[in-house]
Amino acid sequence: MTIATFLISLLGAMALGAPIAFALLICGVAIMIQINNFDTQILAQNLLEGANNYPLMAVPFFMLAGELMNAGGLSRRIVDAADSMVGHVRGGLGYVAIIAALVMASISGSAVADTAAVAALLIPMMRNAGYQVPRAAGLIASAGIIAPVVPPSIAFVVFGVASQISITKLFLAGIVPGLLMALTLAFTWWLVAKKEPAAVGRKFEIKKLITALYKGVWALVLPIVIIGGMKFGVFTPTEAAVVAVMYSLTVGLFIYRELDIKQVPALMLHALKTSCTIMFLVACAMVSAWLITIADIPAQTVELLKPFMDSPTLLMFVIMVLVIVVGTALDLMPTVLILSPILVPVIKQAGIDPVYFGVMFIMNNAIGLLTPPVGTVLNVVASVSKASLDSVIKGVWPFLLAQTILLFLFVLFPQLVMVPARWFY
Repeated sequence: MTIATFLISLLGAMALGAPIAFALLICGVAIMIQINNFDTQILAQNLLEGANNYPLMAVPFFMLAGELMNAGGLSRRIVDAADSMVGHVRGGLGYVAIIAALVMASISGSAVADTAAVAALLIPMMRNAGYQVPRAAGLIASAGIIAPVVPPSIAFVVFGVASQISITKLFLAGIVPGLLMALTLAFTWWLVAKKEPAAVGRKFEIKKLITALYKGVWALVLPIVIIGGMKFGVFTPTEAAVVAVMYSLTVGLFIYRELDIKQVPALMLHALKTSCTIMFLVACAMVSAWLITIADIPAQTVELLKPFMDSPTLLMFVIMVLVIVVGTALDLMPTVLILSPILVPVIKQAGIDPVYFGVMFIMNNAIGLLTPPVGTVLNVVASVSKASLDSVIKGVWPFLLAQTILLFLFVLFPQLVMVPARWFY
């Protein structure tokens, strides 16, 4: 009965057009009434406690780092460096998009922001070179979803806070899966590029490579600083976010000199608006999460999934299919905040490593950013490329299929995630 109350109140509020954050509050009130424990003080207290969380400070700083990186010329130099390395091979601009997305993902951790930046820089180049724009847009969208999986992922920060799991361990465990996502895309693009008439190579220029690497070294060093600092315990994820901001600000102002100090307040305001949306969503989700625990919904979910509990692989398979279905209707953050309090106790009882589950859960939700009808990243790329959403959906299918196959390979072989993760720990 409690699970029914949870689902009916949540889905009902969303169906009536309530924003996700308010739908979560309504869901919390419904559960309180159902268990005969309605108290406005509890609502207010959990709402405040949900936002009053030190690790969440990483979110606005990583958002600001992304803004400074784009305005300060770091993004463009990353693309130039990638172009000088692989732009000469057949389908070179596709590989440039993958490399640029991977490097930028390891700086800001926002799929939407990184995808918009890469698309704005590369779509015009690929269009002018004669590539099919829908296919190019599909590739860039698929590369953009690497951002939630590799550190410093904002999605990992939110998941870690919601589930009480080490954010540093999540960050380090996401490195190899993120690299494998990039390699999977590169292989898929290699197959697709064979049919691209414009995907011809050009002459390799060593001078161009040296010049691009020299100019882009300050941008390319930042991911090493962030990941290396966390690996060796120099700073926490939240401190890493502050380092990323100060680094991007310094490089943009004094080294590349493309960032005007007068731009900084506007960039801060834009990052603040985005961060406030996420923070309020997390705060509202904490109300629901507390009540989900009080109402014992995780235990009821365990009972429903009991037939699968003896086989961790089968249980993971069922959960991943469930998340794929939910991901077609909900964006990444709401899905993480709604399902984490319910699923994490289940996988812990089944003996599944919560860090492994976190990587799989976030990767699955990242893939959901490509699935229609919601597909946030799809909409961003369609908007930037000025292509119809239908054509971008057709262009993204080969890459979406490849990423989904990789996801289920991780389900079958958890060692692909956890063996390198333990080395990074």
